[in-house]
Amino acid sequence: MRAKRCAVLLVLILAALFGTGAEVPLSPTAAVSAAPWPVPGPTVLRGFEPPPTPYARGHRGVDLVAPAGTPVRATRAGRVFFAGRVAGRGVVSVEHPGTGTPPLRTTYAPVDPQVEKGAEVGAGEVIGTVGAGPPHCAVSCLHWGLRRGKTYLDPLTLLNRGPSRLLPVLGVPLP
Repeated sequence: MRAKRCAVLLVLILAALFGTGAEVPLSPTAAVSAAPWPVPGPTVLRGFEPPPTPYARGHRGVDLVAPAGTPVRATRAGRVFFAGRVAGRGVVSVEHPGTGTPPLRTTYAPVDPQVEKGAEVGAGEVIGTVGAGPPHCAVSCLHWGLRRGKTYLDPLTLLNRGPSRLLPVLGVPLP
């Protein structure tokens, strides 16, 4: 009987320390659904490096390896805020309602847009294809950005990959 109580107590302690395996949403908006990647099977070429001040150097998004012509998908449902050319390259920005005030906005470049300003798009809907130039990366890539108002954020947080969790190593005695 004592061994059974010890085993139950051990299971409860491990569950408290390491979790039960249930998904824990990162935020109220992330609880709705995880966002799809904007391009299939991407490799992150360069990560998010927030600038220390609004006009300082930094990398205001992530670069995903993707050959020219690859379909680009909206990572969340929203309304196309901008679709056109900026500094010689195609850009699409999508504003996402219901994500706070001001709402979140994702940006994709270089993109040959297949949508127009004001169009409603669904999560995973194709909004264009990766454009051919001018080059932003050493290899063909998609720059994916996220911002709320004037504040740049890490777009990888939209993927709702869940929190990191340590798992017990079986067969190793507890201290």
